[in-house]
Amino acid sequence: MNLSTTGAVGGQLTDAQFARVREWVYRRTGIQFGDNKRYFVDKRVNSCVREHGGDFNLWFASLRAGADERVAQQLVNELTVNETYFLREDHQFDSLVRTVLPGIAAARRAQRDATPIRILSVPCSTGEEPYSIALRLLSDWPGIEESDVEIVAADIDTRVLELAQRGEYGARSMHRVPPALRNRFFERIGGDRHRLSADVREAIEFTTANICDTAQMRSFRAFDVVFCRNVLIYFDEISSRRAAENLFGALRPGGFLFLGHSESMSRISPIFDPVRLPEGIVYQRPAIGATA
Repeated sequence: MNLSTTGAVGGQLTDAQFARVREWVYRRTGIQFGDNKRYFVDKRVNSCVREHGGDFNLWFASLRAGADERVAQQLVNELTVNETYFLREDHQFDSLVRTVLPGIAAARRAQRDATPIRILSVPCSTGEEPYSIALRLLSDWPGIEESDVEIVAADIDTRVLELAQRGEYGARSMHRVPPALRNRFFERIGGDRHRLSADVREAIEFTTANICDTAQMRSFRAFDVVFCRNVLIYFDEISSRRAAENLFGALRPGGFLFLGHSESMSRISPIFDPVRLPEGIVYQRPAIGATA
């Protein structure tokens, strides 16, 4: 049996099969895989096909029909890149606790608005980013004592969400966590692995989200801050613009968007205003009544 005809596990996808998978993934997630990712895609598609009888054509027919969402979710999980660690690009957390959150809290007090400050981390991968936000708030923002804060974390990959909720991490994830935070918020569970305290784990709400799915993103609204870092680089122009519009909709007027260091909203869409803070650039949804 040969993959080029029926899709036996272990072989290489034909050009036609690779194109079909690539198109399906693009329509589902907005992620565009180039020819340089051929080996990566082959390996992970084979893993999925193996679990569904070893025949590519039958597997892809089931995928395209959408009768079993588990088939689609497995492929999404296999092809999603989840490279992260605690306190990554820490200067942005500095901006959050030194400038952004104090400003939001002050505005709430001035307006006598008791609405919780809401923060969204998407995609959250295995949880290091939303947990880093929580750790920095607890350790470095005095306003946390008098402010109600909600943190929501979302990802398209259901497998990493399960790992995130478990809150257990190895040396690679932990390499930037200083001893003071390790001692206060983590317990060693064997070897170089640590488990985050239950209080912090339970403070984060985890859920699924595809930032390119406009219908799905309509359920994410009224956030004051969104972290969406190092994912737009995987999108083409169309998907990036759609994601930007969905993130815009998730924010309250005046809310702030944090992107990765290699990403620039100014090259994607003009709907956000770039704001230069002492620690770097963030993007803001214009406040109601704001003029250019």
